[in-house]
Amino acid sequence: MELLGKTREELRAYCETLGEPAYRGSQIYHALYAERNFDLARVTSLPSALREKLAAAARITLPAVRQRYVSSDGSVRYLFGLSAPEDQARSKPAAVEAVFMPSEGRQTICISTQAGCAVDCQFCLTAQLGLIRNLSAGEIVAQVLLPLVEMEKDEEKDGLAARTNVVLMGQGEPLLNFENTFGALAILLDKEGVGLSPKRVTLSTSGIVPGIERMAKEEVRPKLAISLNASNDEQRNVLMPINKKYPLAALIDACRRYPLRHWEHLTFEYVMLGDVNDTPEDARRVVKVLGPLKRVKVNLIPWNPGELPFKESPESNIEQFRRILTERGVPAFVRYSRGRDVMAACGQLALKEVGYTPLRVLP
Repeated sequence: MELLGKTREELRAYCETLGEPAYRGSQIYHALYAERNFDLARVTSLPSALREKLAAAARITLPAVRQRYVSSDGSVRYLFGLSAPEDQARSKPAAVEAVFMPSEGRQTICISTQAGCAVDCQFCLTAQLGLIRNLSAGEIVAQVLLPLVEMEKDEEKDGLAARTNVVLMGQGEPLLNFENTFGALAILLDKEGVGLSPKRVTLSTSGIVPGIERMAKEEVRPKLAISLNASNDEQRNVLMPINKKYPLAALIDACRRYPLRHWEHLTFEYVMLGDVNDTPEDARRVVKVLGPLKRVKVNLIPWNPGELPFKESPESNIEQFRRILTERGVPAFVRYSRGRDVMAACGQLALKEVGYTPLRVLP
């Protein structure tokens, strides 16, 4: 029985199958996620007889920290090795990436929900991998737990930093691994679990309309960000082929019906690609596309270089784009990525060290 990724209710039920009272499951839950104690033999709140049962019948499988790549800006790209049974038959080692970004007064952890990605956004290196596999809830949660353990050990802290943010913006499309992603979020957003605030967790999607509609019904959910990256269907069909299945009209309608909490805005992410989507006309079309929505903001993200046939948008174009949106009532902000020098920035996570073969040959 794998314990990592199990909810409190699942652990309570499991303890009952062992002939133990259900509250022992709550104790295991607290030890795993709040205390970040992965050696149950050392959880002294559990009776020794139960610890012996768990040693014989249960396991806690953490991804292996295969490598850390430290950026000049302090960000750390983690290369995690995976060890699920289906990974043993792969010709290449199974792996996934996450990024820890410390800042003064806060820290952000960017995590993955899939190894690789099936969505095929043309400007993203992760897309070159295709989908390797979905991550389990435990593998998703572990990407938060392991950097926190290291941070707390280094700084001799107990508990979360005052402002810990988590963004589901690494490898993969979260809404195409819905069950495991929201299983992990139930733990991450639980005050008795990891204890993150919903205001500090953001899920980014390429625009999977059924997933957005399903997410809207979830009682416990993070903030929602939409990867837009184009100002019309023709342009988005090329940059993000998923648009052919869920075109802008359907996407914006799902966003219009999405139930925002009183403190919440919808965020739209727009990767700025030189001579592709960064003109004043694009900016004015984006304003029109977002017109049906009330509380929105746009993050303009300079494209991060990689082995792809695109180029960075000049800063003057980005500023002009931002100004057009803002002057027309759409708040817009430029978000520069961290960790570019160690391939940790948005769109750069491509398992280069593992040596997966890209699905398509680049020009």
